[in-house]
Amino acid sequence: MLRIVFMFVVAIHGLIHLMGFAKAFGLADMEQLTQDISKSAGFLWLLSSILFILAALAFLLEKDWWWMICVPALVVSQTLIVMSWSDAKFGTLANAIILATAVVGFGVWNFNNLVTKELKTFISSPQLRGNTVSEEMLANKPPLVQEWLRRSKVVGNEAIQTVRLKQTGQMRTASDGNWMPFEAEQWSRTENPGFIWRANVTAAPGIHLAGRDKYEDGHGHMLIKLLSLFPVADAKGKEIDQGTLIRYLGEIIWYPSAALSGHIKWEEVDPKTAKATISFGGITGSGLFRFDLNGDVSGFEARRYYEQKNGATLEEWVVRIDPESYKEFDGMRIPAKAKVLWKLAEGDFTWLTLEISEVQFNGEPDRVRRAE
Repeated sequence: MLRIVFMFVVAIHGLIHLMGFAKAFGLADMEQLTQDISKSAGFLWLLSSILFILAALAFLLEKDWWWMICVPALVVSQTLIVMSWSDAKFGTLANAIILATAVVGFGVWNFNNLVTKELKTFISSPQLRGNTVSEEMLANKPPLVQEWLRRSKVVGNEAIQTVRLKQTGQMRTASDGNWMPFEAEQWSRTENPGFIWRANVTAAPGIHLAGRDKYEDGHGHMLIKLLSLFPVADAKGKEIDQGTLIRYLGEIIWYPSAALSGHIKWEEVDPKTAKATISFGGITGSGLFRFDLNGDVSGFEARRYYEQKNGATLEEWVVRIDPESYKEFDGMRIPAKAKVLWKLAEGDFTWLTLEISEVQFNGEPDRVRRAE
């Protein structure tokens, strides 16, 4: 709704500029404009009008470069307003509102550009084509892991090398905090384990958080910016490296043939639980995969670093899967809904719920999608 309102503000502001053009060329009787306007200035009024209308259209179409059209429109507009101050001074208020939004637009564009550059490196590195998964490849895995992989339909299909998926959901930063809706897109790879996750979180009407979490070459990095401009989190280090490695391990539920990777070792704990240990980039982490009576993964539990004001502490991190959400994406049967929580001393803290809406396996490596 706010997007539509702002688009109309920009478009109407642009149309108002046509009054200056009409006054300069005597196309209409403009009693509101008492100052004379030269024909050269009239052309500039027309130019700014066209630019504002084009910017409004680009904004409506969710093009993150809309601000590039808007900024020159603002410069020309404000110059003309100063030249016709007594008649046009109130246009400064509209320009100020549009400028503030254009600054945020620049932030969105800049953040997207950063992630896109990272993605070009991340997914353009050589990727091996996966071999077709056979029953023999499952032989040395615990029986419940074998059954899960069969139910996931990995047998007879190409091993997953790259993944692109889209998510929607809600998150919060405290157990008593408000839920914030988000949309996200993630790219993962399995031969050289890693992922890049980009999210747009609506913190309040008109206020968003741009987030990028990544794990690459054994190192993690979380970056969050308010309005895509102001950093509120920029976390690196051994705790983040461990946390993102554990996240990668837990998320193989979405690209199950990764369970066959040489980086992951399996052992059966009990008839409904298997322990997976992943070693990569000089770090080793483990987690427990829980299975239901049907043989599907029902949850994942691991010790992971939890960031707090006084520093990171190792806490129990739990992923719970909606058993009714399993469906087939691009030939693989995977769960589409899950919630994530921390088991803390003060009680369970459910901080994320999500749903997978789209998945692509082993897509073209040069297909980098921008967030518009």
